[in-house]
Amino acid sequence: MTSWTLLIIAALTATGFFVGQAKAQGLRNAGTASLHSLPAYHGLLMASMALAAAGITTLAVAAIAGPNSLVMPAAAALLGTGAIAASYRIITRDFRARNRFEFFVMLVLIACSAVAVLTTVGIVFSVLFESLAFFSEVSPIEFLFGTHWAPTSTPPSFGLIPLLAGTLLITFIAIVVAGPLGLLSAIYMAEYSSRKMRGVLKPMLEILAGVPTVVLGFFAALTVAPLVRNAGESLGLNVASESALAAGLVMGMMIVPLISSLSDDIINAVPQALRDGSYAMGATKSETIKRVVLPAALPGIVSAFMLAISRAIGETMIVVMAAGLAANLTFNPLAAVTTITVQIATLLVGDQEFDSAKTLSAFALGFVLFCFTLVLNYIALRIVQRYREQYD
Repeated sequence: MTSWTLLIIAALTATGFFVGQAKAQGLRNAGTASLHSLPAYHGLLMASMALAAAGITTLAVAAIAGPNSLVMPAAAALLGTGAIAASYRIITRDFRARNRFEFFVMLVLIACSAVAVLTTVGIVFSVLFESLAFFSEVSPIEFLFGTHWAPTSTPPSFGLIPLLAGTLLITFIAIVVAGPLGLLSAIYMAEYSSRKMRGVLKPMLEILAGVPTVVLGFFAALTVAPLVRNAGESLGLNVASESALAAGLVMGMMIVPLISSLSDDIINAVPQALRDGSYAMGATKSETIKRVVLPAALPGIVSAFMLAISRAIGETMIVVMAAGLAANLTFNPLAAVTTITVQIATLLVGDQEFDSAKTLSAFALGFVLFCFTLVLNYIALRIVQRYREQYD
């Protein structure tokens, strides 16, 4: 799409708005009967029709003749002008421009929602088809219940259990670190801190959320991992140079701002009337937080935890740099492990045949990860429905 085409579409949209509004305003000033819709709605409807006509024409020409076709500006101008002329003729006192424009807006919103849904469906089916191709070469039983992962060995071994164990171990360490820190910091900022203190603490937490994960990976590999190894060796423990504990600690630091910021907003959204009612019954501040505020905010807090867990499960760089690539079946936090996402990234790097079992196993891992997060979200939904408190 050329800059001339964009300029023509913008000019047609602006022209449609001002022309439609001007005609409706003229009808409003000319007689005693009132218009059904305000002049602005007539202008918005004409502008939306011009935008839709020119935009659809542009996309059609781009699909047929290419995005740099010289026909595109002329076609957009012709169809956009035709839409303005057609909509100009239907502007009358009784024309329901507001209803038509709101219907147009509803169609746009439905289209945006459909794009999100269709994108998700497309992702699922693209991963599913490649996973089925992998399972035509490797037994699903061997993949799901195998305890040895070595896709590059001869013969290759595709056992999921070591990767799943590593993923769960690092995620568990991360959520143990980030859960209490994030939730308690959110309670402090929402209930105890002054407005000035909250204005300082929350931006600092959100700055931490913006740190690139590769930088956190460097911090984990160069600082946290040596500290963990030295601390373990001082206690007489055998600690690997790359450990699940180091990766989990840094990953927990990464998701603390996510839990804290979301939980803080959710706790602040609890109506003040609930707190006042609790205080009127003689409850202390801590009792009010524990028995009134947190139960009311529970659905949102669970959602924040689920988003944090999903972020931890999908993290790659920190695990690569702090936990290594060894697919060890262990729940020892001091040992080197790997995760599903790390193996997906490793399998798809480099020049290799796309239809080989090694490459296709990455799609099978992605499908398992998708199903795993889906199950976690379902469990979270059931927990929310079970413990949610209704307030009239």
